[in-house]
Amino acid sequence: MIQQALKLVGKKKLEWVTTRIPTLEADQVLIETIATAISIGAEIPQFEATDLTDASPIYPRKVGYESYGRVVDKGENVTTLHVGDRVIAFYGQQTYGIVSEQKAFYVPPEVDYETALLAILSCDAAKGVRKLAPSSTDSVIVSGLGTIGLLAIYYLRTYYGVTMIDAIEPDSNRKELAHTFGAGCVYTPNEVKESFYDYGIECSARNDGFMNLQEAVKPNGSICILSDGNREELVLQPQFYEKELHIVGSSDGWDYTEHFSWYFEASRQTPYIKEIFELDIEQDSLIGTFQELSEGVINPIKVSVTYRNENTSFDE
Repeated sequence: MIQQALKLVGKKKLEWVTTRIPTLEADQVLIETIATAISIGAEIPQFEATDLTDASPIYPRKVGYESYGRVVDKGENVTTLHVGDRVIAFYGQQTYGIVSEQKAFYVPPEVDYETALLAILSCDAAKGVRKLAPSSTDSVIVSGLGTIGLLAIYYLRTYYGVTMIDAIEPDSNRKELAHTFGAGCVYTPNEVKESFYDYGIECSARNDGFMNLQEAVKPNGSICILSDGNREELVLQPQFYEKELHIVGSSDGWDYTEHFSWYFEASRQTPYIKEIFELDIEQDSLIGTFQELSEGVINPIKVSVTYRNENTSFDE
């Protein structure tokens, strides 16, 4: 069986590489890809070779990490998954993926592929919010209304019941969606001057956004940094010391299995979560879409990618 995988082979250079799929090991499953996503905040800096956390990238390298598909084969020791099951995994832009049983997560059949794909980053956002653990009466301000920022608001509202959530975002086109997710006021950068909020969450990956949070959070308040720090260096301001603020970092998910169980149930009541995907493309458009994203021709919050393998149906 033949496999196609999108590889980053150099700065702004993507190629589809064809290989033969190896034999499964006893604890592995073979997944036929139905859909993937482009995580713009993480992947465009990698594409452009501007990622501050990866100054000397090694090529070729895989592209993406959010994958949804159908189990089409399994090793003899796999017991929790079956052929035909829908799963999410982390192998990225490939027509097929081979992962261990523990790294493929079952998706209920009633969950559509876009909702399923968002489960991964929703867990990453949830981990940061859980580090703050706000009460329902606390006030929180989020900097950056990309995917992670919106999912942080989603978790604040849906899991913790926080009602006082505001945001900072330079793109006015994102205000309406932020209100849908549960944000109240959406400020432009540098508009917030008063130290009003109990907590701040940094999702912008921009130093201006981080600076705004240090101004907005109350003395002895806490800020969680959910952005990767891959675009700009985040700098502590005088307010950090004057107000004796607490800073906590967060990366990856807290417990994917437990979170997914909660998320798939919660998403039934919140179908608007799929609106994070502002652009839907097919596999053949991936290379051109990366170029358009890099050049600023398009600026969606997130991109979903459908794959048309021979046996794939899009009735899900």
